[in-house]
Amino acid sequence: MRDRGGREPDGGESADSSGETADSLAPTASEPAATVAGDEAPTGRLVVVCGLPGVGKTTVAERVAAHVDGRIRRTDVIRKELFDDPEYTDAETEAVYAELLSRARDDVDAGDAVVLDATFADARFRADARETAAEAGVEFELVEVACDETVVERRIERRDGISDADFEIHLHFKELFDEVATDHVVVDNSGTEPETFAQVDAAFGGDAFGQEAAGEETAGENASVDRGDRSAAVTDAE
Repeated sequence: MRDRGGREPDGGESADSSGETADSLAPTASEPAATVAGDEAPTGRLVVVCGLPGVGKTTVAERVAAHVDGRIRRTDVIRKELFDDPEYTDAETEAVYAELLSRARDDVDAGDAVVLDATFADARFRADARETAAEAGVEFELVEVACDETVVERRIERRDGISDADFEIHLHFKELFDEVATDHVVVDNSGTEPETFAQVDAAFGGDAFGQEAAGEETAGENASVDRGDRSAAVTDAE
């Protein structure tokens, strides 16, 4: 059985999930599960970057990672590590997200920041990520990337990356994507790269990791680049 009726990357979230209920799930852990030396607060951080295929989540995830000094973990990469010939079944997707969150938990337990780059169409997986952060006692942030449909179609046509998603998959997920019901950051990736970066910088530029200067330098280097002309490695469809 294919994920939600199609061969889409990481879209096999259960069709009977409830977006409003699962995504609004409050962290159940009242105390951090990770052991913290002395009285020091945990230093890990977990950021989820979600959205429909083709909206440019990887572009946003890379910018966020620069601000929080974190690593990026992508479901597209994990899926192809776990499965030589992915079939995008429900069982595969469950395994991929389980592995994604397991690795994220290891990262934050080690005191690191991690940015998860994935569709997260099923609110249940977003709730699982939030609970993972709560159990580890670390900060959790959710970023939803949006993009005009015409821009998505143009970028996917020019894509040549690791993702298997195409525009039909984008339209399929548009009908199935569970609404994000909790407080979160929305980044509109319809315009130029500097415009997208400015939104990320506004949300993360003042964070305690002190990465604002590095982010501003990157923005300056790319100030003349239009998002519509960028390669698929930057406008990844997953």
